[in-house]
Amino acid sequence: MTSLGYLISKLALLRHRFKWLGKGAWVHHSAMIQGAANIEIGEDVIIGRNAMIYAADGAPIKIGARTVIHPYVLISADGGFVQIGEDCSINHFGVFHGSGGVKIGNGVRIAHNVAVVSSNHIFKDRQVPIRLQGVTSEGITIEDDVWVGGAAQIMDGITIGRGSVIGAGAVVTRSIPAYSVAVGVPARVIKNR
Repeated sequence: MTSLGYLISKLALLRHRFKWLGKGAWVHHSAMIQGAANIEIGEDVIIGRNAMIYAADGAPIKIGARTVIHPYVLISADGGFVQIGEDCSINHFGVFHGSGGVKIGNGVRIAHNVAVVSSNHIFKDRQVPIRLQGVTSEGITIEDDVWVGGAAQIMDGITIGRGSVIGAGAVVTRSIPAYSVAVGVPARVIKNR
């Protein structure tokens, strides 16, 4: 990093008062941060340009050491929480909504355009507009050493077991056992690792 880039990064960090900011953490000056007092950032974390991290509603966000949040990722606690472990990689244009709680383990690799949304609309009553029926929020857990392929969608109430692989474009509508390979819409386990 150039000395000018380092200075801009330091200025970006100074403009926020994070709950915790680990040594060596780097936040790009164009990253959008709200509710910094509810955000913990571990050592050597990198938050890329135009990433958006929102904890303004008092809900916590925690990003573990040596994790990389690539450009244009959206992480929003939404009244719940988002917890990302150590040594993770969250690639471009990922969307993470934590209203029901999102917990991501250590060493997780998440490709571009992945959506992890821990809530779902209620739509049982045809006489009432969907927007008026409320939502459910159960939470999502992605255990350690998982790889989620590009453009996958992880639905509310799901646990993806340790060491699993989720194929690109998969829509995960039910929990996946540890060390599984799951693909398709809806995702189904096609083999074990």
